Amino acid sequence: MSFLRKVFSSKVLPSWTILLIDIFLLVASVLIAFMLRYSFEMLDNLSPLMVRTVLLAVGCNLIFFYVFHTYSNVLRLSSFSDVMHIFVSLTIGYGVAIISSMIVQYAAGYEFASFTGLMIAYVISFLFMATLRMTIKMINDTFNEDRKEAYNTFVYGTKEAGVNIAKAIRMNKENKFHLKGFVADDPAMRGKVMMGVNVYMNDDSLIENVRKNSVQAMIVSPAKADKLKETDVVDRLIKEDVNIFLAPDVTEDWQGTSSTTRSIRSIQIEDLLGRDPIKINMQKIASHLEGKRVLITGAAGSIGSEIMRQVASFNPYQLILIDQAETPLHDIRLELKRRWSELEAPTIVADISNQKRMEEIFDSYRPEYVFHAAAYKHVPMMEDNVSEAIQNNVKGTKILADLSVKYGVERFVMVSTDKAVNPSNVMGCSKRICEIYVQALAKKIQKDRSARTQFITTRFGNVLGSNGSVIPLFRKQIEAGGPVTVTHPEIIRYFMTIPEACQLVLEAGSMGKGGEIFIFDMGEPVKILDLAKKMIRLSGRQDVKIEFTGLRHGEKLYEELLATRENTKPTSHDKIMIADVREYDYDDISDDIDALIEGSYMFDSMRTVGRMKDLVPEFKSLNSPYSVLDNEAK
Repeated sequence: MSFLRKVFSSKVLPSWTILLIDIFLLVASVLIAFMLRYSFEMLDNLSPLMVRTVLLAVGCNLIFFYVFHTYSNVLRLSSFSDVMHIFVSLTIGYGVAIISSMIVQYAAGYEFASFTGLMIAYVISFLFMATLRMTIKMINDTFNEDRKEAYNTFVYGTKEAGVNIAKAIRMNKENKFHLKGFVADDPAMRGKVMMGVNVYMNDDSLIENVRKNSVQAMIVSPAKADKLKETDVVDRLIKEDVNIFLAPDVTEDWQGTSSTTRSIRSIQIEDLLGRDPIKINMQKIASHLEGKRVLITGAAGSIGSEIMRQVASFNPYQLILIDQAETPLHDIRLELKRRWSELEAPTIVADISNQKRMEEIFDSYRPEYVFHAAAYKHVPMMEDNVSEAIQNNVKGTKILADLSVKYGVERFVMVSTDKAVNPSNVMGCSKRICEIYVQALAKKIQKDRSARTQFITTRFGNVLGSNGSVIPLFRKQIEAGGPVTVTHPEIIRYFMTIPEACQLVLEAGSMGKGGEIFIFDMGEPVKILDLAKKMIRLSGRQDVKIEFTGLRHGEKLYEELLATRENTKPTSHDKIMIADVREYDYDDISDDIDALIEGSYMFDSMRTVGRMKDLVPEFKSLNSPYSVLDNEAK
C-alpha cells in the first residue's frame, strides 16, 4: 500500500511513455474491432487488411495526438478537459483515416477495414484511453485521500469557487482535507452528487449530516464568506467541534493547487464582522499621488504602515516615512526593500513635536502630500499622561499643519477618531482640538488666499487588528487560557478593517477641497461581549471564562461618529459624508492652543484638563478623576 501511494503521489511518466501506451491502445482497439466485425475464422485471411488498417489508424491519429498534446498531461491529475482533448483528437484522426482509406482504395485499390470497422475501433480507442486516465486518477485520489491525519471535510459552496476548492484539495497530496461532501443554500441542489460526494443543504439537517459523515472541517468558499455573517451556521458548527476554514479566491485558476491549499486558513473573527465593504475609486486616488513626494507620520503604526503600502503601489516619486518607534520603523524599511526596492523611501526616526527637526525634514524633502497618522491613542494611558497627549497630539499636529502651509504642501490629511465626538477622555479631546486647529487654519488660508494647502480630516471607529485593539488582546487572553476581560457587558463599538480605514483616508485626500471632516457609514456597532463569546467559540476552547473589569477612565459605553449638534452633508460617495461642525476663529483658537501647549509643560494635569474643557465645552469626563471639573462647572 505504501509503495503504491508513493508511486501515485510522486512518479510522473515521461510523455514518450504515455504516447507508446496510447499507440498500444490504438492497435488493440483496431484488433478488437476486427474480432467484433468479422468472425474469428476469417481473421487469418484478413491479416494484410488488419496491418494496413492498424498503420493507417496509428499514422492519422499520431498527427492529431501531437496537435492536441494528448500525451503531455500527468495521468494521475487527468481532468475533463484532458478527456475532451482525447475525444476531439480521435474524432478528427479517425475521420481523416476513414476519408484516406476511401481515397486510397479508389486510387490504388488497397483495401482497409470497412467504415463500420473503423467506427468500432474509434469508439473502443476513446473508451480505452479515457478509462485509463480516469482509472489512474481515481486510484491516485483514493491513495492520497486515505490519510489518517486528514480532516473529513465539507466544502460550503457548490458553484465554480466551491468546486475549484474541492478540486484543489483532492489534487494536492500535502493537504490535510478529505472531501466528504458539499453544503449548498440552493434548494435545487438537494440530493445532488458532485465529484462523487453528496450535496447537503444548509438547513436544520446540516448538523445531522455533519455527524453522519464524521466531519471535522468546513471550508468556506469566498463567495459564501459573507453568508456566514448573516446566519448562525458558525455557532452551530463550532458546537460540533468542526474547524472552519476560509479559502482564497481560486475562481480564476484552481490549478495552482499547492498554493491554494496552503492559503486555506482558519476563519478569524475579523471574517465574521463588519458590513458591505466600501468601494473606493483607487484610480482617482492614484492620479493624485503618482509622481508625488508623500510624507507619512506614524508610518510604523497600523494605519500609517497600511497607508504606506497603498501609496507605494501608486508609484509616488518619493515616500518620506516618520515615526519615533525605531524597531517597527526598521521593519517597514525591510518591507520596502523587499517589495518596492526601486522606490525612494527614507525612513526617519523623529518626534513630530520637535519643531526644528520637523522643519529640517520639510525643508529637505519638500513633501507635496502629508498623511498625518501619528498620535498617542490609548485612552487609559492618556488619562494618566495628559501633558504628553497635548505635546504629541496637539503640538505635533500644529507644527505639521503650520509647516505644510509654509512649504506649500498641496494636501494635508489628518487621521482622527470617533472619540473626538463629544469627548469623554483626554485622548479624544486632544484629537478634537487637533480637528479644530486644522479646520480653523484651512478656513483662514481659504479666506485670505495666503496659501494653497488643503486640510482634510477623517474620522473613523476602531480598527480591526490594529496595535492595542481589542481583538489581538482577546486572542492573547484566549491562548493563555483566559480570562477574557470585558470592561462592561453593554459596551459597544464600531469596527472597520485596516485597509478600509486607509482607503478612506486616501479617498478623503482625493475628494477634499479643504476644511472638511469626513466620516462614513460604519454599519451597525458590535457588542464587545458578543465579540468575546464568538472568539472563544472559534478558538474551540471550553475552559475560557469572561471577566468584567469595569469601565476604564474616560471610557464610554458607546462611541459616536457625530456630535449631537452636528449634521452631515452628502458627498459623491454614498458611504462617505462631511460633518457640519462648529467653526472657530483661527486667531482666537491659535492663541488658546498655544497657551494650552505652553501650560502642559507645567505637568499640572488637572489644570491642563481644565483648559481643554474651556476649548471644547462638550468634553465631559467619564469615570475619571477629571469629572470633578465638570461638577465644579455646574
